[in-house]
Amino acid sequence: MRGGTVSNHYKAASVPPLTSAWVGRHLETGERIVGTEALHGGITAEMRRLTIAIRDGGTRDLVLRSFVDPFSVEHAKDWLNREADALTLLAETGVPAPRLVAVDPTAAHCAYPSLLMTHLTGRTLLDDEGVEARVPLLARQLVAIHAVLPAERPREYAVLTTADTVVVPKGVDVVLWAAAIDVIRKPAPPYEGRFLHRDFHPGNVLFDVPPGCPAGARITGVVDWATASWGPADLDVAHCSTNLALLHGPAWGLRFAVAYEEAGGVLAAAANERLYWRVRDGLACSEDVKSVAQSWREAGRTELTTRAVVERLDAYVTALMDGPG
Repeated sequence: MRGGTVSNHYKAASVPPLTSAWVGRHLETGERIVGTEALHGGITAEMRRLTIAIRDGGTRDLVLRSFVDPFSVEHAKDWLNREADALTLLAETGVPAPRLVAVDPTAAHCAYPSLLMTHLTGRTLLDDEGVEARVPLLARQLVAIHAVLPAERPREYAVLTTADTVVVPKGVDVVLWAAAIDVIRKPAPPYEGRFLHRDFHPGNVLFDVPPGCPAGARITGVVDWATASWGPADLDVAHCSTNLALLHGPAWGLRFAVAYEEAGGVLAAAANERLYWRVRDGLACSEDVKSVAQSWREAGRTELTTRAVVERLDAYVTALMDGPG
């Protein structure tokens, strides 16, 4: 998702009283919030884990998502309603998504538009170590998401960039980038629609990893369904590919589409159609490189400066344009 960064004031604060009271109304009798913890790595939403004291003396965790900056608040009604609908749908499938507890998309009761959901075990894995084992897992999970058949289709996918809004980074081959931009000036290829996550990437996937055994990782959850959509499988694959290229290097971005097909996924048959979706997503990232790099540094990848991410993006776009599609 796109938009401004969250407020530093809100990051430092506890859950606002209005929001806390709203959460309380959706707890079981005798339960109460006894702890909060900020969850890092997001760009547009403030995420908090809430520790809930339960009646038998133990605790359980919930997750609170709140949109707090003006851009996100403007879009919150759509995003939160879509996420609520997606979580309700996925509760009947084998996709490991949170369960919806409550949603206040217009801040009728909360300080900010908010959604409350169950907490999933596991953690995001963004380091290079173990990526070779995780890519096939990501691919298989995405194939499973695309196999979901909703009774009512979600909204059609949104275009995140146009040929006129691409930001060409300094120091790149402008001729090659101009050629890439020309690719997305053409009409979108025809496609067979699928249920899309629309923001599927390593930062939105939770893993459990046995101690000292990165190869034994398994996926425990997929989060952030606020832009769930209907569209081509290629689009979700392209988005994860771009993120893998920026996190781990262009070769991993190129590898993901292969892994997706190896897992049984079906992509566009024509090379030029595949290229269209992959280039479109790579170019869309050009507008958000700074915020993406910042979120990854906050999550522990301190070497991923904005310049380093720009260089990887340039290398990835170049590899796409130089490759067979």
